Amino acid sequence: MITISVVSHGQSVLVKQLLKDLVRLGTFLITEVLITLNIPEDVVFKPGDYPFPVRVLRNTVTRGFGANHNAAFRQAKGKWFCVLNPDIRLTEDPFPVLLGEITRLSAAVIAPMVITSGGEVEDSIRRFPTPFSLVVKFFGQSDGRYIFAAEDMTFRADWAGGMFMLFRAEDFRAVAGFDEKYFLYYEDVDICARLWKSGRSVLACPKTRVIHDAQRTSRRSLRYMRWHIASMLRYFWKHWGRLPGMQANSVR
Repeated sequence: MITISVVSHGQSVLVKQLLKDLVRLGTFLITEVLITLNIPEDVVFKPGDYPFPVRVLRNTVTRGFGANHNAAFRQAKGKWFCVLNPDIRLTEDPFPVLLGEITRLSAAVIAPMVITSGGEVEDSIRRFPTPFSLVVKFFGQSDGRYIFAAEDMTFRADWAGGMFMLFRAEDFRAVAGFDEKYFLYYEDVDICARLWKSGRSVLACPKTRVIHDAQRTSRRSLRYMRWHIASMLRYFWKHWGRLPGMQANSVR
């Protein structure tokens, strides 16, 4: 039922651990796992060693986040398309709960609760950014995240972070996937905005959780910071003043 898409940037060791998590959980919902190697690397896992098909896609040129997942989607066979970061760790099988909730509420994409390895809730579910909200965030106030706790009811949210997004494949296709003009950052915000504009919805599901070891590279690298700023400017140019009217915080 589910095609999982993972992009590796020399992160074969992390990918191997993610595959081990999937095997250990014994999930029966996986149709295939597509691993895109965005830069040359030797894999430390054997694709044939898993109870589900694992395919390795090797890029000849480096692509952005959205371009990589879009390319994987064009080869995907599953009814559902799950975008996963290599540094996601699974201590429980999130897929039965997520599929149940996205089907019950007829949404286009759903994301689980994301926590750090220390157990803190990450800022992966947020309201759409505005220039004002970024100023507020800069001064150490609200960063736009929704406040919720484990086991809270699934709710509609503005957008969810790209470290874990489970899409209904037909809805991902309907909005032409990620906007490849973003090289890195804001692709997740953008696709959620376009889904809302198309009459679809985005869900956050605190009933299940995953662990994410966020690197926050843009805070330490000038190159990544430039990508971040360029993506932010593109997002505001594209959507500012044209975001969908929503009641995103309604809990179901």
